[in-house]
Amino acid sequence: MKRRIHCGFVLVYSLVSYFYSCSAFYLPGLAPVSFCAKDKGGEDCQTVIQLFVNRLDSVESVLPYEYDMFDFCKDEKETRPSENLGQVLFGERIESSPYKVNFQEEVKCKSLCTKSYKKGNKEDATKLDFLKMGMQLNYQHHWIIDNMPVTWCYDVEDDQKYCNPGFPVGCLVNQDGKPKDACVINAEFHKKNTFYVFNHVDIKISYHSGEAEGWTGARLVAATLEPKSINQADEKNPNCEGAIPMEVPGVFDSDVSIVYTYSVTFEENNAIKWASRWDYILVSMPHTNIQWFSIMNSLVIVLFLSGMVAMIMLRTLHKDIARYNQVDQEDAQEESGWKQVHGDVFRPPRKGMLLSVFLGQGTQIFIMTFITLFLACLGFLSPANRGALMTCSVVLWVLLGTPAGYVSARLYKTFGGEKWKTNVLLTALLCPGIVFADFFVMNLILWVEGSSAAIPFGTLVAILALWFGISVPLTFLGAYFGFKKAAIEQPVRTNQIPRQIPEQSFFTKPVPGIVMGGILPFGCIFIQLFFILNSIWSHQMYYMFGFLFLVFIILLITCSEATVLLCYFHLCAEDYHWWWRSFLTSGFTAVYLFIYSVHYFFSKLQIVGAASTFLYFGYTLIMVLIFFLFTGTIGFFACFWFVNKIYSVVKVD
Repeated sequence: MKRRIHCGFVLVYSLVSYFYSCSAFYLPGLAPVSFCAKDKGGEDCQTVIQLFVNRLDSVESVLPYEYDMFDFCKDEKETRPSENLGQVLFGERIESSPYKVNFQEEVKCKSLCTKSYKKGNKEDATKLDFLKMGMQLNYQHHWIIDNMPVTWCYDVEDDQKYCNPGFPVGCLVNQDGKPKDACVINAEFHKKNTFYVFNHVDIKISYHSGEAEGWTGARLVAATLEPKSINQADEKNPNCEGAIPMEVPGVFDSDVSIVYTYSVTFEENNAIKWASRWDYILVSMPHTNIQWFSIMNSLVIVLFLSGMVAMIMLRTLHKDIARYNQVDQEDAQEESGWKQVHGDVFRPPRKGMLLSVFLGQGTQIFIMTFITLFLACLGFLSPANRGALMTCSVVLWVLLGTPAGYVSARLYKTFGGEKWKTNVLLTALLCPGIVFADFFVMNLILWVEGSSAAIPFGTLVAILALWFGISVPLTFLGAYFGFKKAAIEQPVRTNQIPRQIPEQSFFTKPVPGIVMGGILPFGCIFIQLFFILNSIWSHQMYYMFGFLFLVFIILLITCSEATVLLCYFHLCAEDYHWWWRSFLTSGFTAVYLFIYSVHYFFSKLQIVGAASTFLYFGYTLIMVLIFFLFTGTIGFFACFWFVNKIYSVVKVD
């Protein structure tokens, strides 16, 4: 049996039994739907299987489009199921389709509609050009049956089967005669500068019967299809076994008529349980052996850093403290080391207002990320629960304004700041405002391009209402309690006159230390980052949240240990400017994230067009900013604890 990861048990198994896999993918709280034939239908058993269509997307473009934009057959009584906030933000636009499917009622080559394009008609030329653009950029359909993606399964290398949760609109044979993308599946696709539209689908629905287990009806466990290109000579009597493909010439110099047809078959499959019906899709996703390599790579880095920190804590620091605590303090004063800067180490940093604001926002992002990943590990935010991941993240961020305000206010007061109104306003508005401004510009581009990912005006108003109506008041509430609290008491007094910092070596200067500090944390996450970017830009399903949660914990440890190590080395060199440096050292991991995203764009993606390129880097900058605040906050608080700890155990006159 192939190894598969069950998100609901990964967290527990990681602590108890080295992540033994189990073979089910189950979403808690999702009730199965039973289907029956027409003559056996009832209240507990549905007879009609609804086929929904979603927006179309492409790996060569960041712009998704609604189904109706491509002039496909439409449902006369079009209905749209309610979508949550996450689905709207991700650009999902689900609507009913004209494909009519009744349970156990097979359909053989049924004509759906005919789309005709007249030569010389500008409107028809525009519609046909848009359809050809979809085929040229390899846009993919995304259909849904019983909350499952209708998949296109085909053989790949090493006799393995890959199930794609989408299928192409069509394909293009270039001027040089080379077939592009999906055109390689049919040897008949060979005419130069010709588009071949997939105007026929063979849908196969597999179901699990409940008769043997004592319950009524059947449950759907798989939905697959095979797209075909067939030129129909007679639309009233279509022949779906025809070998002549449906050609759309590159030059619109004659009338074009496309007949859309479909067939439906049913297959009983009692070997697959309803709870594990996603397995055949997920098993063809990136394999777990690569994830294990990622985890082992990260663990080696953590063990190395932990050994270094342990050596410093248990040996070097112990000897330092013993030496500094000697009775003869005059001899100790002549030495160099971290004790010599005790009178300056807690001197408030420059730009303390900005640092406290960043730390407040970073705390908010950290708690949000932790809770979101924990819920994802339990299976509540799996791919079956569409849009739940984004919805959960946004709602948590809105509700976590209180800790952001509290942390920012408490640290700002510790830094000796007095402009508390400015502090709380910046905490509530600065970083979210930058993200919203970037997001708004991206949304304008999507709106101009007519993409389905453009957020409706009503949703933008709702996001602003959540921000100003809930998040901002909660931030003010947290800041109120933060300013009422006394400033954090430091273990040593600060001298009135700043100590002069001696000449530093190259490795203890600020910039080299910050640049080096981000390398190890990034080394822990870059493999996992590849899968995350694939799920975002290559439209692959991401479901291994157990691995992601482990990498998240490893990232926390690595950022903390790397920053503490460099902080200790700088203090030993009598450089006491550690406040900002601790934040920037681990926060510099975000710069490596941006560099990797640029590399990923040019080496892995095939995105074309100025709008798509601008959108890619616009959304990447949002990710980088959030990651910068998150990692920087981890490094700062690790150093804050470390510095307080070592100066609280050494005797100071």
